[in-house]
Amino acid sequence: MKNVFLLILLCHVSPAVKHSLKFFFTASSGVPNFPEFVVAVVVDEILSGYCDNNKNIAEPKQDWVKNIFEDDPQHLEFYTRECSEYQPNFFKATIDNLKQRFNQSGGVHVLQRMYGCEWDDETGEVNGFMQYGYDGEDFISFDLQTLTWIAPKPQAVNTKLRWDTEKARIKNNEIYLTKIFPGFLKKYLDYGNSSLQRKDLPSVSLLQKTPSSPVSCHATGFYPDSATLIWRKDGEEIHEDVDHGEILHNHDGSFQMSVDLNLSSVTPEDWRRYDCVFQLSGVKNDIVTKLDKAKIRTNWGKPGIRIDKEEPSNITIPITATVVVLAVVLIAAIGFIVYKKKKANRPPRPPENSSELSEKLNPETSRANTPPCTQ
Repeated sequence: MKNVFLLILLCHVSPAVKHSLKFFFTASSGVPNFPEFVVAVVVDEILSGYCDNNKNIAEPKQDWVKNIFEDDPQHLEFYTRECSEYQPNFFKATIDNLKQRFNQSGGVHVLQRMYGCEWDDETGEVNGFMQYGYDGEDFISFDLQTLTWIAPKPQAVNTKLRWDTEKARIKNNEIYLTKIFPGFLKKYLDYGNSSLQRKDLPSVSLLQKTPSSPVSCHATGFYPDSATLIWRKDGEEIHEDVDHGEILHNHDGSFQMSVDLNLSSVTPEDWRRYDCVFQLSGVKNDIVTKLDKAKIRTNWGKPGIRIDKEEPSNITIPITATVVVLAVVLIAAIGFIVYKKKKANRPPRPPENSSELSEKLNPETSRANTPPCTQ
């Protein structure tokens, strides 16, 4: 699967108070004991819904999603039809077409569409994104500013030229990315307010593996991931001899991060001039931790005491069933590749052949009824 399983940890440099809705549609070929088609709905990096072609039902993964389905059966119908009727056929035909286009006869191959939106609840700014990836690399993406397709690979040029002429489908994409999906996201945030919009402060520790190692300021258990962690000297942020780590997921859905400070050139007398500062977006008070040898957790000279940072989950959300674990690993890995490479233009395309239902869900919005895309 090339690097698919090597790029599972999602890194974040998240702007303040931005919320996101992402749909991951993943089709695979040549993977034994694995669903050929998997869909995951992720809200603010939390798995909220899931389905695959083995079950053909939309499964809520959060209690608030169950409440939405109970209060709005048409919402459940929307997801069920997308999972079991329209999308599987499109993806199966497309992955077969791409294998021919890339002169591939066998082996493992993965096609993914990621799409959705981000919404800043302070500024009201909405950014939609839609992108396809094939075998861990960008294939084609939709530019919402120019309403055209971008083809980074020669094999995608014909698709771009054809899709650029489909004006009804382009308008359909624009409506989904700028109106329907933001509406969905706001609805989800309303139903999941107690969990999605909570503010959890972390525990902060100073860690050092050996006397010559950098001192790591480690914060874990915070939510959401719109946070910063810095080292200061005499009250001013410093960048020299500082190494920032990625924001990682914990098993419980919270986050962790660390920032290392190399003290090799700092005299013991100057240690008191340094401190570590954690700041969570929307929280007024910072957590300030003074650099103090007495507070540093170490391994040396203390048998049985480990100072290893809390191991992040290799999966972005907690799951149990083996098939689901494999699916989310696949989704997270390819999602990372697509997301990281084209952050400004990320993702996929809206549901096909569901205009009547979407109009019921969003009576203020009308769109063209377009057939499934073909490569």
